[in-house]
Amino acid sequence: MIETSHNPEQRAEGVQHTLYTCQGTCSKAIEVVAEDGVIKDVTFYGGCNGNTKGISKLVQGMKVDDVIQRLKGTTCGNKPTSCPDQLAHALEQMASSK
Repeated sequence: MIETSHNPEQRAEGVQHTLYTCQGTCSKAIEVVAEDGVIKDVTFYGGCNGNTKGISKLVQGMKVDDVIQRLKGTTCGNKPTSCPDQLAHALEQMASSK
C-alpha cells in the first residue's frame, strides 16, 4: 500500500493540496496543488532533478484527469513504476479525497 498524507486545508475555493509519499522510485515524495481540476504546481522531492523538473513543467495547466490517463502505468527500467506513474497515483488519491 502506498502511504499518502492528505492536507485537506483549502487555501481558496476549489484548491486542493496533497503531499504524496512515493514507493519504488528515487523520488521520495510529490507535492501537488490543483485548482478546479487543473494542476497549478508539482514538486518532486528526490529523483532525477532535470527529469522531475521537466515533468512538473509539462503538467502545469493540464487537467488532473488528463495527466492521470497519460502517465499511469509508465515504468522506469525494470521497475514496475516510475516518477510519472507515482504522480498519477498521487493525483488519483487527491481526486478521490474531494
